[in-house]
Amino acid sequence: MVSSPNNTGTQVTEFLMICFPGMQDTQHWLSVILAPLLILALGANFVLLFTIHQDTSLHEPMFYLLAILSVLDVIVCLTVIPKVLLIFWFNMKPISFVGCFLQMFIMNTFLPMESSTFLVMAYDRYVAICHPLRYPSIITEQFVINSAIFIVFRNLLATLPTPVLAARLNYCASNVVENCICANISVAKLSCGDIHLNKLYQFVSVWCLLGSDLVLILLSYCFILRVVMCQQSGGAVTKALSTCGSHLILILFFYTLLLVFIFTNKAGKKIPSEVPILLNVLHHLIPPALNPIVYGVRTQEIKQGIIKLFKH
Repeated sequence: MVSSPNNTGTQVTEFLMICFPGMQDTQHWLSVILAPLLILALGANFVLLFTIHQDTSLHEPMFYLLAILSVLDVIVCLTVIPKVLLIFWFNMKPISFVGCFLQMFIMNTFLPMESSTFLVMAYDRYVAICHPLRYPSIITEQFVINSAIFIVFRNLLATLPTPVLAARLNYCASNVVENCICANISVAKLSCGDIHLNKLYQFVSVWCLLGSDLVLILLSYCFILRVVMCQQSGGAVTKALSTCGSHLILILFFYTLLLVFIFTNKAGKKIPSEVPILLNVLHHLIPPALNPIVYGVRTQEIKQGIIKLFKH
């Protein structure tokens, strides 16, 4: 920190990440779990991306959407977990002022992008099951391009004010962040200013983005379930449900973990502070590790593509 000519305090130039305040002597043992999960997440997503790239039979909109999800997973992992491991292994707690808010920006933007990708994938499944004859004309490569543009700009515009509002605050006191990640509120509460606007905007943006995505996803699956239940053929029902199974598993896991983190964080002093911190870290790691594995195991085309890739 350096002296500020405008006040009697100091002006923060970097932050210190102390991760788990009550586990300073033992927190490094968490790396035994986090490091293998990081390797698994990166390895599985790169294998999936390379398989989709190499296998021409996978050059279809559904698999392009899965590739977008994998790219987002890799970015989320690399933004958060390597820094956490550096803190655990080498006690590298400092993070620059710019670096902290860049991490905050990526986290706040790319997690909602994953949610939006799940929404587009739910629409893909809705069209495939409810309007199968129109599927080739609706779900095209141009649809994927338009969806990618929608995912990027919608979430970029909605989440950009979060790190901007936090960065404009006056940090003139403590620079110790009691978190492994530059989360908005964890950093903003260190400032000398009023952070009510920061809290309000984060609350509104999170529930508007993720909440609307979840409602539309659930609505699409209600339509899918209604159509499936009306089908007379048992084989058709099984096939229809199997195409949605992987997607639904990942959606439920993504939103369940997110909601548990949100409500745990809101519980405040009733729950040890280490719990929401750990859940926040895991939410940036477990879904990225789980997504390609579930699709690789449950989707026959991807499974065959991976087997073909390793044979060659």
